[in-house]
Amino acid sequence: MNEKHRLTINLLKLFDMGMVVFAFGLTTVLMVNAEHKISLEQFLSMRTRVSNLAIFVSALLICNIVFHLCGLYRSRRLSSRRLELLDVLKAMTINTACFVAFGSLFTIRMITVPFLAAFWVVGTIVLCACRLGLRLVAARVRVQGKDLRYMLILGTNPRAVEFARRISGDPARGYRLLGFVDDDWPGIHGLKEHGFEVVSNYGGLAEFLRRNVVDEVAIYLPFGSFYRHSVEVATLCQQHGITMRFNSDIFGLKTTRWRAEQYDEDNYIATYTGVDELWPRTIKRVIDVVFASMVLLVLSPLLVLAAIAIKLTSPGPVFFLQERIGFNKRRFNIFKFRTMVPDAEKLMAVLEKHNEASGPVFKMKNDPRITPIGRFLRKSSIDELPQLLNVLNGDMSLVGPRPLPVRDYEGFNEDWQRRRFSVKPGITCLWQVNGRSGISFDQWMLLDLQYMDEWSLWLDLKILAKTVPAVLRGAGAA
Repeated sequence: MNEKHRLTINLLKLFDMGMVVFAFGLTTVLMVNAEHKISLEQFLSMRTRVSNLAIFVSALLICNIVFHLCGLYRSRRLSSRRLELLDVLKAMTINTACFVAFGSLFTIRMITVPFLAAFWVVGTIVLCACRLGLRLVAARVRVQGKDLRYMLILGTNPRAVEFARRISGDPARGYRLLGFVDDDWPGIHGLKEHGFEVVSNYGGLAEFLRRNVVDEVAIYLPFGSFYRHSVEVATLCQQHGITMRFNSDIFGLKTTRWRAEQYDEDNYIATYTGVDELWPRTIKRVIDVVFASMVLLVLSPLLVLAAIAIKLTSPGPVFFLQERIGFNKRRFNIFKFRTMVPDAEKLMAVLEKHNEASGPVFKMKNDPRITPIGRFLRKSSIDELPQLLNVLNGDMSLVGPRPLPVRDYEGFNEDWQRRRFSVKPGITCLWQVNGRSGISFDQWMLLDLQYMDEWSLWLDLKILAKTVPAVLRGAGAA
């Protein structure tokens, strides 16, 4: 990081802290005016204790640390507005939670729930507006030819050309494309159709770097066949102090995401699918625990009635425990209200020939093993409610691919279907709100993968909202 960049980051930190103070002050003024307990003049004339000032300064320091951890001070030249605003939202949410802790720890009377809610709204709006304003200023400066970054692209394959088109077509990013580096091959002449040119071959790259301004090198070489070239280029960039950019999809993996990690002194790139980032995963878990606890509490009379009905109408236990395949194929026992006769598992072999479902799963519309009360419990999905205990235990989530019995899993014959097990299973998912047992096995698997690829907390909330009417209709229940 050069001195100019370091100075800019430090000024941005001071600016952000100033905006947090402004948001806090504006929230205070709004709350004082709204409560009408004392006038604003009386409030402003109140003396501030040194201890309160020290607490406030400490809170600001924590805000600064949180902003760092949320990535608000890394380069945003290539990131979208949406991602930056989401990071601001994440940072303000964590900071507000820290203010809750401060208020409870030091018994600060003004730190109330309404105050913190208002501070979160005001602070988020102020910081998002400032970040958007700074992006507009930076874009205008770069379009005018200042604050530019000069880039070389190694490789002339279609992915490299597509990247060059995107960089060249967005002058607000502030990149000036110097050209491509590659040896002659049959497809290289297609560059001219897009208005690009090769400025050097691999043999002449070292000399080109010595004689030209190059800030970044984007490497788009095939990993396997050009490994030696990649190593040589990486060494050159390190010697010249030039930033290197690698496309994370070096293996052609289209559905995985990646992140940088460090283990001791070594750096790694880790790929993952589904929900693997700390804060979204934490929030998802909090929602699971809170929602499952509330539903169990509210519906406890219904659960007791269901248990009594099962016990009075059929011999055997109230609950049915079955081994299921969970996260990354971990096995766990799922809780359900028993809806079948006690020896239902033993009768499976006899009924296999009557299976009405495609794929390895077993479905039978008029399954003779289901008891009369069990049929009602299945139709109303009441039999699924004990799985909230699995949610509290951490084996399941509210939303996720349905956990399958060991028998069904062993019938899988395609590895792409097994990716569904790389996230925690759930009580409901896209399959539940899109026909449930009325869709084919392959459609079911594709919906599970769609959920994983498009996952967000908002998607979880939408699925939960759609599950209720689907259950009330009894659509596809079996």
